[in-house]
Amino acid sequence: MVHIPVLVDEVLQYLDLKEGEKAIDCTAGQGGHTVRMAEAVGEKGSVLAIERDPEASEALVAKILEQGLHENIVVVNGSYRDIADISQEEGFEGAQGILFDLGFSSWQIEESGRGFSFQKDERLDMRYDPTDEAHQSARDIVNGASREQLETILRDYGEEPRARLVAKAIADARKKAPIETTAQLSEIVSSVARARPGINPSTRTFQALRIAVNEELLVVRQGLNGALEVAGDGCRIVVISFHSLEDRIVKNEFRAWKEAGLGTILTKKVVRARYGETRENRRSRSAKLRAFLITKSS
Repeated sequence: MVHIPVLVDEVLQYLDLKEGEKAIDCTAGQGGHTVRMAEAVGEKGSVLAIERDPEASEALVAKILEQGLHENIVVVNGSYRDIADISQEEGFEGAQGILFDLGFSSWQIEESGRGFSFQKDERLDMRYDPTDEAHQSARDIVNGASREQLETILRDYGEEPRARLVAKAIADARKKAPIETTAQLSEIVSSVARARPGINPSTRTFQALRIAVNEELLVVRQGLNGALEVAGDGCRIVVISFHSLEDRIVKNEFRAWKEAGLGTILTKKVVRARYGETRENRRSRSAKLRAFLITKSS
């Protein structure tokens, strides 16, 4: 399944990249935004594409070579939490545009086989980088965390109103046998979680586990702080988030930057996808874009 990038026109508008500039796509994925950014900076410019998922990173390299864009796109398999170190190693300090497209891709849902969706019966993993043995998989957390820890994860990361009931149901079920697959977990959650119109009762639990497995909220903060280090004067930092927890972090960070005199918030209100895009790409309905202009010399 091809991942359709969201808010492409809006991203390019707020990045406002010029010929010959350096730009960074911190969440390159399949390169939907990356390629358009490379076109904007032209042959004399360059784009650093950071991608945490090793399989997606390999696919992106192949795509870039096939399209003959390897001259001005540098692909690095790594986490944007390390944007400062990666940018220094690759010569991208003083970047004029930095993009964060948070969350996970359609490819990871449909083809990775790592259990990101309750709509498929797959092994419980949810790691963006499955080779990273330093981090627990979703299976590890579901079967190893205490009931109290599970409740905290579901409440804080999934905003699940029935966190206590869901945590108890998981704890009771795993006493009989380990919970190995998404189908098993979804069935357990659905037995106690309250369904909302058009939304599967497992949605909040799966979101919470994915965030916990990949430390997503911590990584967002680290990535934004790293972006400040490598941003050049006049750099525009654009962030697309897909749920309230991430958007709240971005909103608060941008406010703190403004108060510290680091620049200007470009988006007075959050920018959302237009009607035409939401019709074509369902994922874009929850997308929220915010942008900040760095003015270090002021």
